[in-house]
Amino acid sequence: MELVKKLDLEEYISLFETFLARKKDIKLEGDSKIHLSYIKELEDIDFTSPKEVKNLDKELQLLRKFGHLHLDDIFEFVKIIKYFLYLKSLKSILDTKSLLDKWISGINIPSPILEITKTFKDNGKIKEGVYLELDSVCESIRIIKRDIQNILREYLQKESLIPYLVDSQIHLVDDEDCLLLRAGFNNVLKGSIINRSKFGFFYVVPSQIASMRDKLSTLANKKEELIFEIARDISQTFTKNLLFLKFINREFDRFDNYQARLNFARVKNLEFLLTKDSKNLKICEFKHPALKNPKSISINFSGDILMITGVNAGGKTMLLKSILSVVFLSKYLIPMPINASKSAIGNFKFIDLILDDPQSSKNDISTFAGRMLAFSEILKKTEGIIGVDEIELGTDSDEAASLFQILLDNLASKGNKIILTTHHKRLASLMAGDSRVQLLATLYDERKEIPTYEFLDGTIGKSYAFETAIRYGIPKMLINKARELHGADKERLNELIENSAKLEMKLQNKIRNENLKLQELDNKLQNLKHKEEALQNEFEAKKRELERIYNNAINEAKEAVKLKSSQEIHRKLNTANNILKAIKEQKAIKSIEVKEFKIGDSVKYGNSKGVILQLQKNVALVQMTDGMKLRVGIDKLKHTQIQQTKQSSFNVETPKNANVMLDLHGMRGEEALEALDEFISNSLIAGFDEVLVYHGIGTGRLSSLVRDFLQSHPKVVEFVDAPQKSGGFGAKIIKL
Repeated sequence: MELVKKLDLEEYISLFETFLARKKDIKLEGDSKIHLSYIKELEDIDFTSPKEVKNLDKELQLLRKFGHLHLDDIFEFVKIIKYFLYLKSLKSILDTKSLLDKWISGINIPSPILEITKTFKDNGKIKEGVYLELDSVCESIRIIKRDIQNILREYLQKESLIPYLVDSQIHLVDDEDCLLLRAGFNNVLKGSIINRSKFGFFYVVPSQIASMRDKLSTLANKKEELIFEIARDISQTFTKNLLFLKFINREFDRFDNYQARLNFARVKNLEFLLTKDSKNLKICEFKHPALKNPKSISINFSGDILMITGVNAGGKTMLLKSILSVVFLSKYLIPMPINASKSAIGNFKFIDLILDDPQSSKNDISTFAGRMLAFSEILKKTEGIIGVDEIELGTDSDEAASLFQILLDNLASKGNKIILTTHHKRLASLMAGDSRVQLLATLYDERKEIPTYEFLDGTIGKSYAFETAIRYGIPKMLINKARELHGADKERLNELIENSAKLEMKLQNKIRNENLKLQELDNKLQNLKHKEEALQNEFEAKKRELERIYNNAINEAKEAVKLKSSQEIHRKLNTANNILKAIKEQKAIKSIEVKEFKIGDSVKYGNSKGVILQLQKNVALVQMTDGMKLRVGIDKLKHTQIQQTKQSSFNVETPKNANVMLDLHGMRGEEALEALDEFISNSLIAGFDEVLVYHGIGTGRLSSLVRDFLQSHPKVVEFVDAPQKSGGFGAKIIKL
């Protein structure tokens, strides 16, 4: 595929194809979401991948014309049928409600085909006991070959022949068993020379076994005739079941596509990314597989046109290829190195890339003419994604700016998304005011005098042509002359562009800092809400308890009224009075405690400590040690002293359920992270310095969430993928 070559994905796709049982078109027809559902279900099954199978399109065509297949070709069909029989045998571990089980169970193999399958061994040979005449011929061949071997071994032991033997082995030359002898052997042995070695020795077949060889040849011919007849009969049965063979051949390719994608993702630790109906592109942490030690790319392209400008050799073209590569791999459901949980890719009717110089003396076409020819083709298309590298290539910049502005506007109006790289400041300035255009600039480290291979959104980048020329060996003296010729006015324009980029960077930093502060305030607000809910729940519980006590006292009084004995009446009333008295005493104690608090006192609320700032009736405003201020009922406070010592000692009870392993399979993202957080806390308390967490591979979403959580956890020193026997890419070893 030409697009694969343009995107530098040839090696990556070739690597993926090694996981297929047979090479085929990488496209998956139908709904990718449904295909991914099958792949996810397959992930939970321990299965063996199919062995290599040849393409059978020609064989199916031959059967359609009532032709005969060779036994080897027949066995290729048998391998496919045997593999589906193997999948059916996994039914005990398949979920009967799953898509995968319904699919595999719904494949019914005709009994004649099933009987043919049973006649073959796993190595492609026909089993004994099926065709008796063939068994007889094969046994006769085996006996004659054994007799020939015995005769040759006897010759090797003859004393008269030993001086002429080069070695004591039986050689197979031109499909005949023979001895390797020196010159003069004819004095002691009669035989025919069938070949000579490179050292001048002779390969000799003794006359005694010549007749046996003739008989062996006759039997071999008979065997071939029998095999031909068997293959002819099987071919006739295959022709009668041609529709089934076409079906099972197609279904095998479908399963092969599923298992290859799953195993490719497992081995290379890749993730699947489904396309969505939206045309927006959000790419997070994608690494182009053609690069060695690449920087990950993250970009949010929500407009219609993405214009990439900036430093030469700064990564503009590779960014263009990376964006289109993500779209391509997502379109065909091929796993890739990306953070899929934070990425979203739209679904496009086509992908096109205008790349390289189309100039050709053979075709009598100039660079600009070639570009116009390419544009004339894509102007007919709609709702696709188009990449154009160095759009200004081959013509005057001012004329081209106006022309390409119109062409890009036309393409965008047809529902296309366009990504282009350019050094055209004229074109960039014309397009910058368009709300559909998104600007992206490659950045340059002036101190180190090298590109950073990073990108800044919303600005036009400087080309740094002079700096790049020096970096690639052009003498500074020549560069200085070029600067003078370039002129001060244009240099000032570049400085304005550069300053614009710097201001934009400062603004982005400020925005990030403000977002962090907002996030911190949101977290504090959430904590306050949680504490408010806890206080409300505690209040309701106390209220219910109080109501229960009063009800008990009232019930005791009512019981006293019903009694006739004055002694019993007094006893019940005393009980009720004691209950009420106890409540009054509790209130009195709390009232005393309220009077004991004053502003500035150190207090404890629950497990938190703080200082009283204000007192109002039965409520105190407390400044907590974590910086938060809370209004708390005074009856909930206790006196304490905030110790300010350099050293503190405390004992923590080791959790009883502490373990060095945690399995997150089957958990949702939020649930898994809560379990992981608690697991790490328990492990730290238990004194573990290394633990193992299983998260599986699947679509990579859970793996990605676990990786992000571990990277941000303050107590995690490092983490790596587990060895293969301990889970491989589906598990992490964490050092605490």
